[in-house]
This record gives sequence, C-alpha cells and structure tokens, in this order.
Amino acid sequence: MHLSVRILKRAIDIAGSALGLVLTAPLLPIIAAAIYVDSPGPIMFRQRRAGRLVRTEGRVHAFEEFEMHKFRTMIPDAEKRTGIVVAGEHDPRITRVGRFLRKSRLDELPQFWDVLCGRMSLVGPRPERPELLQQLSAAIPLFEERMRDVKPGITGYAQVSLGYTGSIPEGSDIGQLAGTLQNPFGLPEAKGALADDMRIKLLYDLAYTASLERLGTFLRTELGIIAKTPLVMLRMSQGR
Repeated sequence: MHLSVRILKRAIDIAGSALGLVLTAPLLPIIAAAIYVDSPGPIMFRQRRAGRLVRTEGRVHAFEEFEMHKFRTMIPDAEKRTGIVVAGEHDPRITRVGRFLRKSRLDELPQFWDVLCGRMSLVGPRPERPELLQQLSAAIPLFEERMRDVKPGITGYAQVSLGYTGSIPEGSDIGQLAGTLQNPFGLPEAKGALADDMRIKLLYDLAYTASLERLGTFLRTELGIIAKTPLVMLRMSQGR
C-alpha cells in the first residue's frame, strides 16, 4: 500500500468512525433493549478474527488476530452444540431481532470503536475466524492474499456488491459468469458450497486491494463504497 494511501485511509477511518459513533449513539440503547427482550443474555458479542497478513521478523507471513465487537444476533452459546459453523441466511440460531440486525447491518455498529482503535478500517475485506480461514486458504488458492497488509473492514467492495456470504445477486453482471465460477462441473453435492461463494468474494476483495496502489484510484473506490453502504443497509437485501 502506498504511504500516501495509508495516511489518507487512516484519516478517513478516524473521521468516519468518530462521526459514526456520534450519529448512531441514540440507536445503541434501543438496539440493546430489543436484543435482551427478544433473547435474554449478553448484548454484545466478541470474537477473535484474523486481521492483516503481515511479515514477521522471521520472514514468516502471519495474520494479526484481534477481538471484533458486534451486537449479539444469535441465541446465547450458539456454537455450544454445533461447534464452529458459518452462519447461513436462514440459520435457526439467529434470533428474530438478530435477523433484522444482520440484514440492516446494524449489528456492526460497535465496530466503529474497533476502527477508531485501529484494529479495523471502515472499508476492507471482511475478517474471517482464524479456524475458518485455515480451511478456506487450503480450499481456495490465494484466499489469504485478500488480507495482505490490509486491515479488515466494516464494509467493502464485496459486501456492497454480493449477497449473503458472497452469493451472486440475481441479475448482476457477474451472474453471467456464475456457471464457470461456481460448481463448473455441475456436481449436485457441490451446489451451494460455501467455498464457491467465498471464491467470488475473493475476486472483489482482490480488486479492492489493487485499488490501494494509487491515490486517485483509492479515493474513487473508497468513497464509492462508503456512499453505497447506506443504500445496501436500507435495502436490507445484501449480507456480508
């Protein structure tokens, strides 16, 4: 990432997250009350996620792990019986209020604090859980490259362009290539596989990271994604 891009991106993160916290402050107690009434238990949800892919002193590439904050959208101890499972669009573990929060992306409001503290960015690839990331990196070539020297974001190019977990929205331009990008051999058991959706997501994430090499391209891409995010939230049709 170019130095000028790094400085400007951090400035946008600080200004944007501070403004976001101020503007959404009146919503926080309302959301907290709704979560507790619908499903008594913790209001906030904290989880370890994999951040930037960086080179360590031993020239070994490793992910910076951090603790991400969200409003709780699932029943308490949701993974106690299932173990680590990626949440699907119709996951029965998601509460009624949680489903609304996920569709509207209001569950991610606490992440403004993560951005302000420097753990995340407003725009960037979504951070995955370290355990899941290992599996995806083994199944999808270059999947880890989406996070190379890039902080994960609350929103991003993939988040505003694709559906839940990276599924292709109907009528989209990339949908015309779905036959070659997803399950090209037409295997029934592979239909709807998470790896296919994540492979599509990877294409958008790599396109975004490429935009960070030039200041002009970065500004157009960054501000375009930020401007589009509220529209996605209002439509409540696309996930993360």
